[in-house]
Amino acid sequence: MEVFPEPERSQILLVRRLCNFLTMNFISVLSCLSLLLAVGVAQYPKPCVVPELLSGGLTVMTGDGLISSTGIITYDALGQRMRVKNFGIGDNQDFALDQLMLFREGVYYESNWKTLSCKKMKLDSSFIPMQVPPDAKLMGQVFMGSSSSWGMGVLTNTWYGSLSENGFYSTVFTEIGCIPVSFTSYTPQSGWLTVSTFNWVIGTSNPMDYLPPDFCANSELEETETPHNFFTVMESLAMKSKRIE
Repeated sequence: MEVFPEPERSQILLVRRLCNFLTMNFISVLSCLSLLLAVGVAQYPKPCVVPELLSGGLTVMTGDGLISSTGIITYDALGQRMRVKNFGIGDNQDFALDQLMLFREGVYYESNWKTLSCKKMKLDSSFIPMQVPPDAKLMGQVFMGSSSSWGMGVLTNTWYGSLSENGFYSTVFTEIGCIPVSFTSYTPQSGWLTVSTFNWVIGTSNPMDYLPPDFCANSELEETETPHNFFTVMESLAMKSKRIE
């Protein structure tokens, strides 16, 4: 009968250390994989809501090219109000359209600074924050500019979804900060509309922006069957060319 020599104490310790090393590394690998998985899930773009106070610039273009304008926008989610001032050209005529939406009061002012005329209309008081709609679908994530070096680009998410009356939209927001970049929509009634924004500043530079112009003081509230909402207000600009003709 063959008798194997009893292993030395140093050999036993070496085997134990090797087993402990392999066990610890296996646990470390599992921990790293779990961490990477958690980070990957956390980094997947999700619909977001913009900061509560914003002001910036915007350009508006209709698909038929009849409307081209630029202006400024102020947004106050705390006070549930928004103002868009557009100066542009429609059907070879210039215009200055001022749109003030006061959702808490349920009032919408549409002012024309060129003719000093003002319309006061009902506004649906259901305030929808400026956001990526919760049911929006992610189209993709890209860098606007370059990702080759810090400061050469900005990471953005493109979302898309459906609108009422067989319409649809796509919109771009920054990954960091949820800042709106562009919005493109189409409806059979108003056609294509593209809004691009820039120079956003978090905060309100002038609280007086949410007061209607002085020449609106005597405007009577117009009776309409259906109150305006944010989308019909934006369509009002898109239909500007038809009203000019």
